[in-house]
Amino acid sequence: MEAVVNVPASPTSGQSHYSPELRLVLIGGRHLNGIPSNKSITGNIILGKSVFDTSRRTARSVVRQQEAHGRQVTVVDTPGWWWHYPQENTPKLDQVEIRNSVHLCPPGPHAFLLVIPVGLKFHRISRLSLEEHLQLFHKEVLRHTIVLFTLDAPCNDDFLEYEIAMCPDLKWVLEQCGNRKHFFNISDRQDSSQVITLFKKIDAVVAENAGSHYPIDGNDGKALKENMKAIAERASKRSAEVQAKREKLKALIAGGKIPPTHLRIVMVGAQWSAKSSAGNTILGKQAFAVQTTDRRTTEYCEISHGVVANRKLTVVDSPGWFYNETLRDTCEMDKLEIQSSMHLCPPGPHVVLLVVGLASAFNASYQQTVQEHMSLFTDDIWKHTIVLFTRGDWLGVKTVEERIESEKGLQWLVTKCGNMYHVLDNVNQRDETQVVELLEKIGEMWAGKKDPHFEVNLALAKQMEARKEARESVAKGIRRTAEIQAGLLRELFRGERLQITDMRVILLGRKESGKSMVGNRMIFDELFNTMWMKKEFQAQESTAMCVKHQRKVAGINLSIVEAPGWPTDRVIPNWLKREALHSVSMCAPGPHAFLLIIPVLKSFTEKDCKAAVELLMPFGERVWRHCMLLFTWGDWLNNRPIEEYIAMEGKHLKWLLEKCGNRYSVIRCNRYYEDFPVIQLFQKISDMIMQNKGRCFTPKDEEQTPGQPTLTEEEWNRREQELIDRMLKAVARESKEPSRPSVKMTASLDGVFIPSMSGDVHSEDEGTFCYQRARFKVSEWLTCRAENSDVTSGVGSISASASHTEKLDESILTNDYRQSMNCFFPEKDKIKFDTVLHGGLSTDAVGTQRRHSF
Repeated sequence: MEAVVNVPASPTSGQSHYSPELRLVLIGGRHLNGIPSNKSITGNIILGKSVFDTSRRTARSVVRQQEAHGRQVTVVDTPGWWWHYPQENTPKLDQVEIRNSVHLCPPGPHAFLLVIPVGLKFHRISRLSLEEHLQLFHKEVLRHTIVLFTLDAPCNDDFLEYEIAMCPDLKWVLEQCGNRKHFFNISDRQDSSQVITLFKKIDAVVAENAGSHYPIDGNDGKALKENMKAIAERASKRSAEVQAKREKLKALIAGGKIPPTHLRIVMVGAQWSAKSSAGNTILGKQAFAVQTTDRRTTEYCEISHGVVANRKLTVVDSPGWFYNETLRDTCEMDKLEIQSSMHLCPPGPHVVLLVVGLASAFNASYQQTVQEHMSLFTDDIWKHTIVLFTRGDWLGVKTVEERIESEKGLQWLVTKCGNMYHVLDNVNQRDETQVVELLEKIGEMWAGKKDPHFEVNLALAKQMEARKEARESVAKGIRRTAEIQAGLLRELFRGERLQITDMRVILLGRKESGKSMVGNRMIFDELFNTMWMKKEFQAQESTAMCVKHQRKVAGINLSIVEAPGWPTDRVIPNWLKREALHSVSMCAPGPHAFLLIIPVLKSFTEKDCKAAVELLMPFGERVWRHCMLLFTWGDWLNNRPIEEYIAMEGKHLKWLLEKCGNRYSVIRCNRYYEDFPVIQLFQKISDMIMQNKGRCFTPKDEEQTPGQPTLTEEEWNRREQELIDRMLKAVARESKEPSRPSVKMTASLDGVFIPSMSGDVHSEDEGTFCYQRARFKVSEWLTCRAENSDVTSGVGSISASASHTEKLDESILTNDYRQSMNCFFPEKDKIKFDTVLHGGLSTDAVGTQRRHSF
């Protein structure tokens, strides 16, 4: 940190260029996972007054001027973009405003201040987002840019340099900006020295650019103004048309066509569109659980009732589809549940609220997603649909009509719905007028329709209920089969021991399946590239080679090899087949396990099945003895058992499961407070190793290892009889034991790839702590497991072996030990850990019923 300077910046020969006037533009991303952007606060600190509104989002570029430290300073604050989204996901209005910012301080800004909060996880995804958004400016923008780090506490040079050193992508950004950086303690606004020092650095930037400012194009500025004027004119026209239409519909009501006093409402839309929050705002109560960073909340249709503005309301909330996925990619469970939403309020809903969030652009992919998912219903659905825009606070000073007119997709959408739309601000739920107006619009729409409600097909409803019953029956069969097989294996290998010193695993799966995430979770570090999480950036990043990482955990050498993901839109290329072959040679003498990664938030197609078989075919039939299905994105299941997903996805997935010996496991993508499915995964891999007698897979694996003695016929008969006796005992035991329900999945899709709207934040230190805690738990489990390898895995069990539990009861679980665990495990996790040590997870009922809140 520079020495404190108590005098205004002045010219320094050969190093700076002093000007009595400074023109600055603030740029940067929106707050992510609760970390604020601090752009507007930064502007207030520079000007020494609260001239920028920090109570709401900056929706348009705002210019403010003030005398500061003996100089006339102009500062332009701009709308922020999401740090993890590409430019195409940023609303067009915001893009226009960001471009226009340089024209608000003619003849051009002396410097851009790229505001980055200290603590922001600036990964490669953020770097790509920054690169794309900087394309809104001239290519010379980086020559005039200073990276301004902000924090609401003091920060010394060593700490800042450490933060930069730990983030290669942030270091790259600094290098592109000539390593120009500054730090603001935003909690100490009276410290004028940090502003004066910043001015000196800006003078140095101007000197580096030979005294020139950032060049602006007058024609571009003129075109932007004309564009914004045209948008405003179209918005005014649309608003007038809507008002005229409403007047006509009100006249019908006044003429005696009175809307029903009991309104039936169904809400549909993408995940993270704030559907559940909208339902709560409409009903004026917390009827539906809202998404947090801990879980996906709506996996089944839910129904609630209430009385609002003297009207009885029945509101149905449906599961959201993944925000930018096609209907083909949506899993069958979600499709069926979305379709069922219309049948929960017979004889049909008066209105369907198609919920669209205003926090991101309604681009071509979003439009396609909406159009395809609405095709789950008949075309008549559009006659009864109102577009419900959420995140009304995002508009700021803009009108929703301006937003509509700025994006062709939104123009198509509201036209499709007969120009019926409404805006809700869920942050301001106490504002009842917005709900009253929505109900008025619903009544007006009803008055203008010939059909009183959307007519549901009762025959189709019966078919869907039959599908659900069949799904549950098949799911129970899958679970029971796995439980019986696990019980048989426990009996067959009872008393046998196997010392595990190495564990070599190959990860195979389609693109976006979560292979990299699995690898990182198994080695407790962020070593595998997780760029697959960003569908929008896939054109820029692609894994074309196998990647291997190794770690030693509890004395066991872990080797994880990730093979490139296969494409879902074309045949498997030959180079990918070669890489799959190469993956085996990368973990010589051979892998112990092939994990076939399947994401549960996507459908499993026949192409996926064929791709897996095609890649494994060169290894021969014996390779399946070493294969297991690993379902990722278990967070998407929430309370659903994984067997329901398997049952719904059809014959291809069930066939693949059988080829893998009915071995499967589930893992969530949220790394925070999520340790036990990792333990379960390691346990099932070690069980598979035990089942294969410790042998790894080799391409030319022989039935009998060279040098192994040949058994006599008498010995074979003895072993056969012993095997028969064990199996009969195991079957008898299984028939007496009650079926154990599948493990509930209650975690989340966190801010790794989607912004947290709740304000919760996980710091980098917390993330490191979570990995350390997870590694400690798994290390302790592996240590005991390596010593005692009885096969114990059932479908829902992640317990240690019986003898291991006894050992823990006798020695480890002392009061002193429990006290020492408190520093590693919060109380809620400690309870779960004790449960694991004493025989498995809680056996609460899994079958979640539809919630009926009154």
